[in-house]
Amino acid sequence: MSSEPETPDGTAGRPAVEDARDFAGVPDDTQRLWTPHRMAYIGGENKPEDPHDDAQCPFCAAPKRTDEDALIVHRGKSAYVILNLYPYNAGHLLVCPYRHVSDYTDLDEAEVLEVAELTRTAMRVIREVSAPAGFNLGMNQGEVAGAGIAAHLHQHVVPRWPGDANFLPVVGRTKAIPILLADTRRLYADAWPELA
Repeated sequence: MSSEPETPDGTAGRPAVEDARDFAGVPDDTQRLWTPHRMAYIGGENKPEDPHDDAQCPFCAAPKRTDEDALIVHRGKSAYVILNLYPYNAGHLLVCPYRHVSDYTDLDEAEVLEVAELTRTAMRVIREVSAPAGFNLGMNQGEVAGAGIAAHLHQHVVPRWPGDANFLPVVGRTKAIPILLADTRRLYADAWPELA
């Protein structure tokens, strides 16, 4: 007789292999928010076939549309601020250069300065309108780094609040947004400071 405990499949000394499919739908401590509508983004429904073709790039096309239609909050000289169509959190803005460039090191000095200044102003506007407790700022450089449109550089400005979740929504790409994008765009555009 073996001194090792017997496993559920009757074999002593070896743990039973569990099939994860046996646990689908079994309640646990994890609360899940199912968002099947995000499959359009995950599947690349609105992604350009050729990301290097300026004519197909959504960040090149947006400035050619009205601010309301494109969800543009502010237009600068070499960069603009737009709401993310697939936000990680309410009020998620993108700061984009007009020029179709993929790498941060390829920005010219004026673009670097304006992207930085628009990011700072975006934070101030979001604080005034939405009162977040903090921000996630950053650029995903390349598809492997998580860039949805890697061919056109864009800086993320994501407001954060206590209890809004952890960093998982940014990584897992799942989030409930309590305000319509058009309403957020209007609030932020109205609060954007006029330049002297």
